[in-house]
Order: sequence, then structure tokens, then C-alpha cells
Amino acid sequence: MSELRILVDADACPVKEEIYRVAERHRVPVSVVSNSPFRVPMGPLVSRVVVSEGFDAADDWIAERADARSVVVTADILLADRCVKAGATVLAPTGKPFTHASIGGAVATRAIMADLRAGADGLTGGPPPFAKTDRSRFLQALDTALVKLKRVG
Repeated sequence: MSELRILVDADACPVKEEIYRVAERHRVPVSVVSNSPFRVPMGPLVSRVVVSEGFDAADDWIAERADARSVVVTADILLADRCVKAGATVLAPTGKPFTHASIGGAVATRAIMADLRAGADGLTGGPPPFAKTDRSRFLQALDTALVKLKRVG
């Protein structure tokens, strides 16, 4: 069985510091995956993975490694879909879990919103701003996911 780990789609992740803290507490390794290098904490648990500039290169790296012993943190619905299908526990930075039951609806909503944005001449708003409650919900969800996976493994 593979080692429990956290895989982070890091380019636009607002909760990296929270991930590092929870990973340290649980002694779980973290792979921070991005298209360009940025600072990560020094230490044995956090590794920085810089992939090529290719479209979806970070997503591909994460999806290829996601399994039932992984917690994947991403806001990318298509990456979440791939990782859920691989058996991973997938969390949005807001703490919202992507599951087999919810991912189909999330993918469909994403497609509808893309169509609406394409026809709106740039007049649509983006997602709501990231809030303190989102950060708190994420911390709780990540901690719960790691406890559950430790129990299973």
C-alpha cells in the first residue's frame, strides 16, 4: 500500500500555509505542484514539484499519482474529477469535498458556466472572495480526511 500523502495543485491555492501546518501535525508528506517555482518550507515533509509549462502539466502530474492514500487539494473541477475517479480524497481550498456523488454535478455546472461566460462578453463575475470561514472549513476538512485515511491504512 502506498504512503499517505497530500498533493497540492499549488498555482492558485490560498491555503498552502494551512496545509503545511496540518501535514506537520499528522506527519504526512506534501507535494506542492506548480508550473513555476516558489518558496516552500524547508523540511523533510514538504517537496516542491515544478512541472513543465505545458497545458495541464501540473494536473497530469497530480492525477497520475492520486490514489486511495492521497488527499488532493485543488479548485480545478476537471482535476478533481480525475482524482476522485482514481480513488483519492479531494478537497477544494474552501473545504468542500469533491466526491463520487458530487463531481458529476460540479463538472456539468462548470460546463454551463463556461458557456455563459463565453456569451457574456466578459460581464460575468468570478467566484466569491475567499473568506475566513472558508479557511476554517478547509482546516477542519483536511484534518478529518487525514484522520480517516490513517484509520483505514
